[in-house]
Amino acid sequence: MEKNKNLSEMALISESSVSILSDLSTTVSDLENDVLMSSDSIPKELNNLDNLHRNLTPIELQQYSTSPGNRFSAIRSNASPTSTESIDGDTNSRNSVCSMDENILELECTLEGVDEDDGTNALSYARFVKAHSCYDIIPSSSKIVVFDTKLKVKKAFFALVHNNIRSAPIWDTGSHEFVGMLTITDFINILIRYYTSPLVKMWELEEHQIATWREMSTKKLPTYLIRISPKESIYTAVEMLVKNRIHRLPVIDPRTGNAIYILTHKKILRYIFQHLDDLPMPDFMGYSLGDLGIGSYENVATVNPWTTVIEALHIFNSRGVSALPIVDKDNHCVDIYSKFDVINLAAERTYNNLNITMLEALKHRQEGFEGVHKCHPKETLYVVISRIMNAKVHRLVVVDDSDSVLGIISLSDILRFVILRPPKSSS
Repeated sequence: MEKNKNLSEMALISESSVSILSDLSTTVSDLENDVLMSSDSIPKELNNLDNLHRNLTPIELQQYSTSPGNRFSAIRSNASPTSTESIDGDTNSRNSVCSMDENILELECTLEGVDEDDGTNALSYARFVKAHSCYDIIPSSSKIVVFDTKLKVKKAFFALVHNNIRSAPIWDTGSHEFVGMLTITDFINILIRYYTSPLVKMWELEEHQIATWREMSTKKLPTYLIRISPKESIYTAVEMLVKNRIHRLPVIDPRTGNAIYILTHKKILRYIFQHLDDLPMPDFMGYSLGDLGIGSYENVATVNPWTTVIEALHIFNSRGVSALPIVDKDNHCVDIYSKFDVINLAAERTYNNLNITMLEALKHRQEGFEGVHKCHPKETLYVVISRIMNAKVHRLVVVDDSDSVLGIISLSDILRFVILRPPKSSS
């Protein structure tokens, strides 16, 4: 009850705290001084809140609380592709009713019920997430960063670094609608498109607005945003993440159109992990990765210490992976280079020279990196999930006894297995 009381007191702030970053300085240190808040960038119903948005501090976004679940009207959840991820066409497992209205793809998901298991508790976690809504994952106080389409892409990526986040929803002030997500994948695609040599400056990165970049990438970037209502089940969120092959799913209030939270594989798995002791333990949690076959083991993409950054970016783009194990000449895993490491190029302003090697690039890695987190095929799924949650990482490199790379197991692999495709029997 105390939570609901605080929520009602914070309702007004929650509607005004989606800050539109319409202008930033060229340095991270100056970000807090140069953000301009425009009333045109705020939803129409907030235009009278002059005193409120005048006091909002740039980048240091206002904390807000989401409304109680019973305050959301029973409106169908909206779902559509993000600006940077490919779409998996497999939608056979759910019946969808689609309609287009002002470039918003609306999906009504009617999921089939979860079948009874055979005494192995294989469907324990699937039942749990099906019985809980996305609202249950959202903390009572949170923040979200939103970019205006008129913001320059360079400054937007500086803001990602400054806030230590990997993506942000994009707000179009003209249509008063969210039109996509800006992610590190966008940064990689821009670097690949415009980089030629260390001697040629990428002025497009310096001058282009987010809207300009999206217009030039019209063939790849849809004009609608995959989103989910806070009233939808976590099971539905897992389906949308896995089947659309996206890593971030905005939770948007269908009544007000405000962004509330960004769901990820990591946040969902952490929510399940926090309730692990309260749920029946499925038998498959005691089986090894080798027995269960979870992860990617064929044609694993890797790089060497002498691989250049631009070569690694092309591998990210062509292979559709989010991390590359770095192996020596004997295929021993010595480090890992992820998409998140690429954003450090913006933080250190070293993106004009992408001919540097992996060893040189990793010198710009943010502090706190604890090395490559690994696992073995003989380790149980329970041990693997515990390790990946405690280490707060997005993947583990699967290695053999000699530390040679065998494959990679990601959060997406785990959620797909334990929620969407649990084994129906011990066999």
